Amino acid sequence: MLVVQSDYTLRRAIESVLAFSGRYRIVVTGDPDVAYDVLSSETVDAVLLDVDLPTMSGPALYLAMIHRWPKLQGRIAVTTDDAEAQHLRRWLELNPCTVIRKPFPFDVLARWLETMAQPKDREATG
Repeated sequence: MLVVQSDYTLRRAIESVLAFSGRYRIVVTGDPDVAYDVLSSETVDAVLLDVDLPTMSGPALYLAMIHRWPKLQGRIAVTTDDAEAQHLRRWLELNPCTVIRKPFPFDVLARWLETMAQPKDREATG
């Protein structure tokens, strides 16, 4: 799983919770360019993507990811604290995906990950 989250504290909390479960291989970053590089070199089954990133928007990164790795479509959840923003609602109408509203309890993340569960040898990217 790739976690692309601008908030350092939240990024580390997600990493800790998921690592503690021992069920997931996790790569975390707050940098969209690093996220894209990770996808170029590693197999990733799911992406948790922050809408507000420092150098490019989460929606722009989402579009770049599914353009290059179409198998990721339906396997990306976006996180936001403003899911009702008009520009985001319009974008979601055109690009339906799971939205996880911040702050979120980690059981919401766990439930979404359960829906993404696939055999470890499944190749979503690579």
